[in-house]
Amino acid sequence: MTIPDTPPVRHVLCLAGSLRRDSWNRRLLRMAAAHAPATLHLDVCDGLAAVPMFDEDLEQREPDGPAGVRSLRASIAAADGLIVATPEYNHAMPGVLKNALDWLSRESPQGEVLLEKPVAVLGASAGPWGTRLAQASLRQVLHTCGALVMPTPTLFIANAADRLDDNAAQGDTTTGQALQRFVLAFEQWLERVAPAIDAQPGLTIMH
Repeated sequence: MTIPDTPPVRHVLCLAGSLRRDSWNRRLLRMAAAHAPATLHLDVCDGLAAVPMFDEDLEQREPDGPAGVRSLRASIAAADGLIVATPEYNHAMPGVLKNALDWLSRESPQGEVLLEKPVAVLGASAGPWGTRLAQASLRQVLHTCGALVMPTPTLFIANAADRLDDNAAQGDTTTGQALQRFVLAFEQWLERVAPAIDAQPGLTIMH
Protein backbone atom coordinates (compact mmCIF):
# COMPACT_ATOMS: atom_id res chain seq x y z
CA MET A 1 0.00 0.00 0.00
CA THR A 2 1.33 3.41 -0.95
CA ILE A 3 1.23 5.95 1.85
CA PRO A 4 0.80 9.52 0.53
CA ASP A 5 3.62 11.93 1.33
CA THR A 6 3.01 14.22 4.27
CA PRO A 7 3.18 17.85 3.13
CA PRO A 8 6.32 19.55 4.48
CA VAL A 9 5.86 22.08 7.27
CA ARG A 10 7.73 25.32 6.76
CA HIS A 11 8.84 27.18 9.88
CA VAL A 12 8.58 30.96 9.77
CA LEU A 13 9.96 33.31 12.41
CA CYS A 14 7.81 36.38 13.05
CA LEU A 15 9.44 39.54 14.37
CA ALA A 16 7.57 42.59 15.68
CA GLY A 17 9.51 45.83 15.34
CA SER A 18 8.41 47.13 18.72
CA LEU A 19 9.44 46.39 22.30
CA ARG A 20 5.93 46.84 23.70
CA ARG A 21 4.67 43.50 24.99
CA ASP A 22 1.18 43.88 23.54
CA SER A 23 1.92 46.12 20.58
CA TRP A 24 -0.40 46.28 17.60
CA ASN A 25 2.21 44.56 15.46
CA ARG A 26 2.71 41.73 17.93
CA ARG A 27 -1.07 41.24 17.91
CA LEU A 28 -1.00 41.34 14.12
CA LEU A 29 1.58 38.54 14.01
CA ARG A 30 -0.32 36.40 16.51
CA MET A 31 -3.42 36.86 14.39
CA ALA A 32 -1.44 35.89 11.27
CA ALA A 33 -0.29 32.72 13.04
CA ALA A 34 -3.90 31.87 13.85
CA HIS A 35 -4.79 32.17 10.13
CA ALA A 36 -1.81 30.20 8.81
CA PRO A 37 -2.39 26.85 7.05
CA ALA A 38 -1.25 23.61 8.67
CA THR A 39 1.75 23.53 6.31
CA LEU A 40 3.10 26.80 7.72
CA HIS A 41 4.17 27.21 11.36
CA LEU A 42 4.50 30.83 12.46
CA ASP A 43 6.54 31.47 15.62
CA VAL A 44 6.31 34.98 17.11
CA CYS A 45 9.74 35.99 18.43
CA ASP A 46 10.48 38.33 21.35
CA GLY A 47 14.17 38.73 20.58
CA LEU A 48 14.59 42.47 19.98
CA ALA A 49 14.71 43.51 23.64
CA ALA A 50 17.91 41.52 24.22
CA VAL A 51 19.79 43.10 21.28
CA PRO A 52 22.16 45.90 22.43
CA MET A 53 22.91 49.00 20.38
CA PHE A 54 25.25 48.20 17.52
CA ASP A 55 28.81 49.07 18.48
CA GLU A 56 31.88 47.94 16.54
CA ASP A 57 33.95 48.05 19.75
CA LEU A 58 31.50 45.59 21.30
CA GLU A 59 31.64 43.51 18.13
CA GLN A 60 35.43 43.32 18.35
CA ARG A 61 35.30 42.25 21.99
CA GLU A 62 32.67 39.59 21.21
CA PRO A 63 33.30 38.39 17.62
CA ASP A 64 30.37 35.98 17.81
CA GLY A 65 28.13 38.84 18.95
CA PRO A 66 26.40 39.50 22.29
CA ALA A 67 24.07 36.80 23.60
CA GLY A 68 20.90 38.51 22.35
CA VAL A 69 22.35 38.89 18.87
CA ARG A 70 23.53 35.27 18.77
CA SER A 71 20.09 34.06 19.80
CA LEU A 72 18.28 36.13 17.17
CA ARG A 73 20.73 35.10 14.45
CA ALA A 74 20.31 31.43 15.34
CA SER A 75 16.51 31.70 15.26
CA ILE A 76 16.54 33.36 11.82
CA ALA A 77 19.13 30.93 10.45
CA ALA A 78 16.99 27.97 11.54
CA ALA A 79 13.78 29.36 10.02
CA ASP A 80 12.63 28.79 6.44
CA GLY A 81 11.44 32.38 6.26
CA LEU A 82 10.92 35.59 8.21
CA ILE A 83 7.89 37.86 8.59
CA VAL A 84 8.53 41.35 9.98
CA ALA A 85 5.68 43.53 11.26
CA THR A 86 6.80 47.11 11.71
CA PRO A 87 5.24 50.11 13.43
CA GLU A 88 5.88 53.58 11.99
CA TYR A 89 7.77 56.13 14.08
CA ASN A 90 8.28 59.56 12.48
CA HIS A 91 7.74 58.23 8.94
CA ALA A 92 10.27 55.39 9.31
CA MET A 93 10.81 52.04 10.97
CA PRO A 94 11.63 52.08 14.71
CA GLY A 95 15.28 52.46 15.69
CA VAL A 96 15.22 49.19 17.64
CA LEU A 97 14.33 47.30 14.46
CA LYS A 98 16.97 49.08 12.35
CA ASN A 99 19.53 48.36 15.07
CA ALA A 100 18.74 44.63 14.97
CA LEU A 101 19.06 44.59 11.18
CA ASP A 102 22.45 46.29 11.45
CA TRP A 103 23.65 43.46 13.70
CA LEU A 104 22.09 40.80 11.47
CA SER A 105 23.83 42.15 8.38
CA ARG A 106 27.28 41.48 9.85
CA GLU A 107 29.44 38.41 9.30
CA SER A 108 28.94 35.75 11.96
CA PRO A 109 29.46 32.01 12.57
CA GLN A 110 25.94 31.55 11.16
CA GLY A 111 26.87 33.61 8.11
CA GLU A 112 24.88 36.65 6.98
CA VAL A 113 21.55 35.26 8.11
CA LEU A 114 19.45 37.68 6.06
CA LEU A 115 21.27 36.89 2.82
CA GLU A 116 18.83 35.07 0.50
CA LYS A 117 16.37 34.64 3.37
CA PRO A 118 12.74 34.84 2.20
CA VAL A 119 11.08 37.74 4.03
CA ALA A 120 7.61 39.28 4.09
CA VAL A 121 6.81 42.75 5.44
CA LEU A 122 3.58 44.11 6.89
CA GLY A 123 2.58 46.55 9.59
CA ALA A 124 -0.13 48.11 11.73
CA SER A 125 -0.54 51.57 13.19
CA ALA A 126 -3.11 53.35 15.33
CA GLY A 127 -3.23 56.19 12.80
CA PRO A 128 -4.65 56.43 9.26
CA TRP A 129 -1.53 55.60 7.20
CA GLY A 130 -0.90 51.97 8.09
CA THR A 131 2.94 52.07 8.16
CA ARG A 132 3.44 52.72 4.44
CA LEU A 133 6.63 54.74 4.88
CA ALA A 134 8.01 52.45 7.58
CA GLN A 135 7.51 49.45 5.32
CA ALA A 136 9.24 51.26 2.46
CA SER A 137 12.30 52.01 4.61
CA LEU A 138 12.32 48.47 5.99
CA ARG A 139 12.20 46.99 2.49
CA GLN A 140 15.13 49.17 1.43
CA VAL A 141 17.28 47.90 4.32
CA LEU A 142 16.26 44.27 3.79
CA HIS A 143 17.13 44.49 0.09
CA THR A 144 20.52 45.93 1.03
CA CYS A 145 21.05 42.96 3.36
CA GLY A 146 20.37 40.58 0.46
CA ALA A 147 17.03 39.29 1.73
CA LEU A 148 14.48 37.94 -0.76
CA VAL A 149 11.60 40.27 0.05
CA MET A 150 8.13 39.28 -1.15
CA PRO A 151 7.03 42.14 -3.47
CA THR A 152 3.27 41.64 -3.19
CA PRO A 153 0.76 41.52 -1.65
CA THR A 154 1.29 44.47 0.63
CA LEU A 155 -0.66 44.82 3.86
CA PHE A 156 -1.11 48.13 5.68
CA ILE A 157 -3.35 47.98 8.76
CA ALA A 158 -4.54 51.47 9.74
CA ASN A 159 -6.73 52.34 12.73
CA ALA A 160 -5.44 49.26 14.50
CA ALA A 161 -7.61 49.70 17.58
CA ASP A 162 -10.64 48.98 15.40
CA ARG A 163 -8.96 46.12 13.51
CA LEU A 164 -7.14 44.07 16.13
CA ASP A 165 -9.14 42.61 18.98
CA ASP A 166 -7.70 42.12 22.49
CA ASN A 167 -7.90 38.44 21.62
CA ALA A 168 -5.15 38.44 19.00
CA ALA A 169 -6.54 35.38 17.24
CA GLN A 170 -9.73 37.26 16.40
CA GLY A 171 -9.77 40.81 15.07
CA ASP A 172 -12.26 41.93 12.47
CA THR A 173 -13.26 39.67 9.61
CA THR A 174 -11.75 41.83 6.88
CA THR A 175 -8.35 41.87 8.58
CA GLY A 176 -8.49 38.13 9.18
CA GLN A 177 -9.22 37.46 5.51
CA ALA A 178 -6.45 39.84 4.41
CA LEU A 179 -3.97 38.13 6.74
CA GLN A 180 -4.96 34.71 5.46
CA ARG A 181 -4.30 35.81 1.87
CA PHE A 182 -1.02 37.39 2.94
CA VAL A 183 0.22 34.26 4.71
CA LEU A 184 -0.81 32.00 1.81
CA ALA A 185 1.02 34.31 -0.59
CA PHE A 186 4.13 34.05 1.57
CA GLU A 187 3.90 30.27 1.50
CA GLN A 188 3.87 30.48 -2.30
CA TRP A 189 6.81 32.91 -2.17
CA LEU A 190 8.75 30.40 -0.05
CA GLU A 191 8.07 27.69 -2.59
CA ARG A 192 9.14 29.96 -5.42
CA VAL A 193 12.45 31.22 -3.98
CA ALA A 194 13.38 28.35 -1.63
CA PRO A 195 11.61 25.22 -2.90
CA ALA A 196 13.96 22.60 -1.46
CA ILE A 197 13.17 21.75 2.18
CA ASP A 198 13.01 18.41 3.92
CA ALA A 199 9.58 16.85 4.34
CA GLN A 200 8.61 16.42 7.98
CA PRO A 201 6.05 13.93 9.30
CA GLY A 202 2.95 13.97 10.82
CA LEU A 203 -3.38 40.80 -2.59
CA THR A 204 -2.52 43.81 -2.22
CA ILE A 205 -4.66 44.88 0.73
CA MET A 206 -4.90 48.53 1.69
CA HIS A 207 -7.01 49.96 4.49
